[in-house]
Amino acid sequence: MKDIGALLEKHYGLNVKGVHLLEGYTDKTFRIDSPEGNTVLKTHVQKPGIAYRLTLESDLTQALAQSLPYSFPVALQSTNGSAWEPYGEQLIRLLPFLEGTFLAEVSHTDALLESLGTFLGKVNQVGMNLSPEAVPPEVFTWDLQHLLLHKSNVSALEDQRDRALVTYYLLQFEQVVQPQQYSLRKCLIHNDANDWNVLTQNGKVSGIIDFGDMCYSWLINELAVALPYVMAQKEDPLGAAGIVIRAYHRECPLQRQEIELLYYLIAGRICMSLCNSAIAKKLRPESDYIRISESPMRQLLHTWISISPDQAADYFLETAGFEGREYAKAEDYLRRRIKVMPRSLSVSYAQPIVMQRAAFQYMFNARGDRFLDAYNNIMLVGHCHPRVVEATSKVLHRMNTNTRYLYAEILNYSERLLGYFPAELNRVFLVNSGSAATDLALRLSRSYTGRDKILALENGYHGNTLAGISVSHYKHKMGASYPDTLLCPMPKAFGSGLSDNGSAGAHYSQFCKVLLEENSGRVGAFIAEPIMGCGGQVPLAQGFLPAVYDEVRRQGGICISDEVQVGFGRLGSWNWGFEKYGVVPDMVVLGKPMGNGHPIGAVVTTAEIAAAFDSGPEFFSSFGGNPVSCAAGEAVLDVLEEEGLKAHALDTGIYLKKAFRDLSNRYKALADIRGDGLFLGVELLDDNGKPDTVLAQKLKNELREAYILIGTDGPYNNVLKIKPPLPFSRANCDELIDRMQRILENLPNT
Repeated sequence: MKDIGALLEKHYGLNVKGVHLLEGYTDKTFRIDSPEGNTVLKTHVQKPGIAYRLTLESDLTQALAQSLPYSFPVALQSTNGSAWEPYGEQLIRLLPFLEGTFLAEVSHTDALLESLGTFLGKVNQVGMNLSPEAVPPEVFTWDLQHLLLHKSNVSALEDQRDRALVTYYLLQFEQVVQPQQYSLRKCLIHNDANDWNVLTQNGKVSGIIDFGDMCYSWLINELAVALPYVMAQKEDPLGAAGIVIRAYHRECPLQRQEIELLYYLIAGRICMSLCNSAIAKKLRPESDYIRISESPMRQLLHTWISISPDQAADYFLETAGFEGREYAKAEDYLRRRIKVMPRSLSVSYAQPIVMQRAAFQYMFNARGDRFLDAYNNIMLVGHCHPRVVEATSKVLHRMNTNTRYLYAEILNYSERLLGYFPAELNRVFLVNSGSAATDLALRLSRSYTGRDKILALENGYHGNTLAGISVSHYKHKMGASYPDTLLCPMPKAFGSGLSDNGSAGAHYSQFCKVLLEENSGRVGAFIAEPIMGCGGQVPLAQGFLPAVYDEVRRQGGICISDEVQVGFGRLGSWNWGFEKYGVVPDMVVLGKPMGNGHPIGAVVTTAEIAAAFDSGPEFFSSFGGNPVSCAAGEAVLDVLEEEGLKAHALDTGIYLKKAFRDLSNRYKALADIRGDGLFLGVELLDDNGKPDTVLAQKLKNELREAYILIGTDGPYNNVLKIKPPLPFSRANCDELIDRMQRILENLPNT
């Protein structure tokens, strides 16, 4: 304090009575008490360009103070008439202490938000008329132009899902914003109008402090930086932002392009704040200042991902007086579709949806409406997960080929994938879909055993190839004949009158044993899903699978587990559905979520069975095992492990299952709640105990109107299918249950 007091007395003639260190990120800041009035001392490490930067800041604050009726921290002149003074290896400046209450400490009324927009617009209008002679030389990490510098900081974020969201937005910035960067207007902006820098008095903005982040950047970045602190912890974040944008636009008219990019720039600022906070916390873990905005920014990050860029753009455009976007209508698409596609390719819901975008557990239609996706299990680790997008893009930019050549991707992925299986399942055939995998598994089984007959289950589904359809009773049509397929009744405990304590399993396994005995020596394989998706999310009755596996093997056949829908940790407690029943199959069929939507499938089997093709017929797939598909598959495994999605599926599934059971206590139509992890089924029955297909369709379509996606299935299409992307959260569960309850409340006889 003595050194500072002497310094200020020498250069500014102050009689210092008190020195108080204020929190900050880099430069040190002190509040100075003196009889002449309170001031603020800022110290800056001398580095190339700092003098020019301080000159620009001084020019801007003076221009603002001369032009506008607000308070600005214009540097006080030293006794030498300078805006700063050298002090060892530092430069020091003295600024006035501005009175007022921080925006963070007052209620955000509409009038206050409007005054903020007016203030920022006026500030930027002055800034646009003050062009610097040269751009400051440093690349400033708080300048949104340089957001991608933070790629290396993402790993500092503690929460893996935060990392995924931040990485997603960095990728969006790279794809959407950067190609337009040279057409965006620039000016000197404050660049840090956060709620602890903006001052208020009497319900209006009165000034702003701390121009330390000032930069020559895109004009729109002023709003992009300020708006997250306005929107944080608001029930209607877009509404709050709209008030500021409207007022800003009156003072400093925005261009359409700037407004359309605002969603991505706001996201960029949120990500930048979180990354800088994470790095600073590691360097100064004791600092409360560094964490002051972290929690609201985290919450806003998870809110922002549920808002469509198109919805935000339309709202912001209309707020500023522009027309919204034109977007495709479902009826237009349907007219085009019927001219080029067969009617057998059905669309979901009574009111079909034109989908435009998706992110993690959300999908967005062409209008920008957000849909909570509780249905699309193919996108296992989340729609457009950046890890998968980047992995596939990186390889596709370099090479894509087939298995006739040697390359690292197929070996890396195959080794990783087999590590998830018991030791005896140590060979993998890579194909490009679950259907192709089923077809190959049946070919393998027939080649290995020399037998053509296949034992399958009623209401099962195993793919769309001719061979897959032949063993998929779900797709068998009246009059179709598949003499090589033997069908056992679906081993469903619910509704059988038997308990799922082994009794139901023993009962249903007898049907299979009879068929096997009647066709002794002719059955090559038994194929079944561990939980029958198209059958109505039906877990196989306990004891059924071990009994059937034993009998099939006793007669010389092999056992195939179709894990296309339930594999890769979706069930929570297990990586694969067969683990639920304590069995190990001879072959496993994989697909759907394997590449998170990228077409890839596989057959995993034993070395002995795989050798059945060694002397012919040769197996080859043009696209199976290509480098891009393998990169997608390995990225999925990375995300599953790093984000702990298997454990998340278990926890969230338990929570959701309990919520459904609680709901079923009030609404008896919800007759059975079944499944594991995030693969659940809700069977609906009417007052007479009959399948309530009408109610199932009503709920599915009413939920669609409430922007929640589920499906229905089962022999009578009376089972609600819940199988969302694994990032699906407890909050998402609450939204689903709450909306379903509202629908049920308004329906008679439920």
